[in-house]
Amino acid sequence: MKYFLLLLIPFALFGNLNYAFNHNEEIKILDSFDIDASFLFDKKLNDMRVRNSQVYRSKHFFHAMDHAYIYIPAVKKILSQYNIPPEFLYLAMAESNFSNRAYSRKRAAGLWQFMPSTGKSFGLRIDEYVDERRDPIKSTKAAAKYLSSLYKRFGKWYLAAIAYNCGGGRLSKAIKEAGSDDLSILLNKKKRYLPRESRLYIRKIVSFALLGYDDKFLLESEYAHILNRASAFSMSTVKLPSGESLKRFAKTIDLPLKTLKKLNRHLKYDFVPPYKKDYEVYIPYVKLNDFKQKYRRDSVKNIYKIHVVSNGDNLSYIGKKYGVPYKVIMDFNNLKHTRLKLKQKLIVPIDVTSKTVKINTKHYYLVKKGDTLESISKAHKVSIKNIRQQNRLRGSLIRVGERLKIYE
Repeated sequence: MKYFLLLLIPFALFGNLNYAFNHNEEIKILDSFDIDASFLFDKKLNDMRVRNSQVYRSKHFFHAMDHAYIYIPAVKKILSQYNIPPEFLYLAMAESNFSNRAYSRKRAAGLWQFMPSTGKSFGLRIDEYVDERRDPIKSTKAAAKYLSSLYKRFGKWYLAAIAYNCGGGRLSKAIKEAGSDDLSILLNKKKRYLPRESRLYIRKIVSFALLGYDDKFLLESEYAHILNRASAFSMSTVKLPSGESLKRFAKTIDLPLKTLKKLNRHLKYDFVPPYKKDYEVYIPYVKLNDFKQKYRRDSVKNIYKIHVVSNGDNLSYIGKKYGVPYKVIMDFNNLKHTRLKLKQKLIVPIDVTSKTVKINTKHYYLVKKGDTLESISKAHKVSIKNIRQQNRLRGSLIRVGERLKIYE
């Protein structure tokens, strides 16, 4: 019996050391939020930790990590640049489960769940073509600026996190009513200084952070590779010209269109916005070399159709016909008003995902430099014979600026 107990001593000591190590790590995590170590004994926090370790072990935690691994390194880097604790990565998890597709009933969108007005105030572009609240890089920079301003205002990171949820004005009111900014006082259930959502919110972020740094949880889950993998994968930013087709671009660099669109959910259409300057698009880092070697700007884009204005046409009708908002047509044609002229030529950018575009529709194609009947035939999937018949062409000679009827 003596010998058996002696054998158990090393294991007991190792267990105690492991516990001490985890406990010290937990204190460090709380310290990063400027929260006192005593918060580890908060009943609701511990109930949440137990519940999350069960629910997120099976799906949510690692499902979220698995989908976001490609831009997690970039998010961490931006937080570091703004001197924001890395644990604030889990604020994004609490907000959106790391999904840049997330959209709330209150119209908050993206990884960091910005409201339109707040997003715009921190430099995010939201218009007919893009919603940069869904841009993983630009939205993270905006969130970092916002959190930095909240920290500067309130002086503690846990207060910045709470203000991110309920607003700076609401938090100031709570602190004034409580006569303190101490977390244990602000979270008083009976006094209700803070909304219930905010009282749970800070606990949720902390519980996620504790879960994410829990070696035992990660190892037992068999998903430890996800956080490690995040350091090996990342994405690159490239600039594409106005109106570039995402489909053509993806094909050029041998990247699945689905992957390209997943990284660029801030783009509302399957083409680059018609801004004067080039627009930034994200690709996996491993495809950067393909971009440099294979991508060439092309002035001829298959997504454009030329519509010639006829009697009864108006921008609303033309937009519905091609499945494109009339404002997009105005922007692509630099129109300052909605009045149209007969035989006026309009460039219409076609969203290839639109279900309202009819396949068997007549349109016109404006011949550009370098075009041949063969290239036009391939681009529009019609035979050369068909193009000749519709346009009464005898040979293969076509001229730049010539308008050809195309029946798809």
